[in-house]
Formats: sequence, C-alpha cells, structure tokens
Amino acid sequence: MNVDIRPIVTEAGQEPLNTSHSGGAIRLSGVSPQHTPATRIWFGKVKNEPGFRSVPHHHGEAETGGYVLNGHGRIYFGPGYADFVDMQEGDFVFVPPHMPHVEANMSTTEQLVWLTCRTPDNIVVNLEDVPDNSLSGYKRT
Repeated sequence: MNVDIRPIVTEAGQEPLNTSHSGGAIRLSGVSPQHTPATRIWFGKVKNEPGFRSVPHHHGEAETGGYVLNGHGRIYFGPGYADFVDMQEGDFVFVPPHMPHVEANMSTTEQLVWLTCRTPDNIVVNLEDVPDNSLSGYKRT
C-alpha cells in the first residue's frame, strides 16, 4: 500500500467556487476531480435560496443522485417542464443522464439544501430559460 495515499478533507467553508451553476442553483464541490484525487465522482451541496430556481439544464452522461437536507424542492421535467416530482427533507432522488430539468425551491421563506452525487463528474449543460409562470405552482419571492 502506498503510504502517500490518504483521505482528503474539504473543510466547511473551504469548498472550491469553480464549479458550474445553473441560475439560482448554487453548487459547492466537496469531492471532485477539480480538487481531490477523485476520478469518477462529483459530490457536493446544492442550495436554492427561498423562491429561487435553476435555469433549465441537464447533466450530460452523468447519473445524478440527490438527498434533501432541508426544505421543499421540486424538479420539473418532460415536455415544457410540465411534469414534476416533489421532495422534502429526508427524500432521495435520481435524475437520469441527459434529462432536461429545472430545480426549484418551493418555499418563499426557507432555503432548500441538498447533497448531490454525480458520476463521472459535475457535468452541467445550461439550456434556454423558461418563464416562471410556465412552471406549475412555482412562485418567486
């Protein structure tokens, strides 16, 4: 065993800021090829401020798993982003590769925070935005 290989800690508040964002979805990288020896995983925290949402986007070939730490999130998908799934604290979600979607904080008073894991990396392809009123039930602060 190579004694130079060891766990890498990304300390709270020291997360790199050079990761991709999608409008109101702010991503903090905890484990990624950009700042650790990881080669096949991106793991981080995503925050949406009250009433904020991402722009439409997809994650290319990456499979994405998420876990809601706190808040009420909604992922819009499908033609015209007319379909959606809701998530609450403690829920897990899987988003398939190449699926265009919008991540929204459904609360206008509380932050939405979730952990996100993506393989092989944090691929983010932002798409053309849509009007807020086209997203069923969404309202901005």
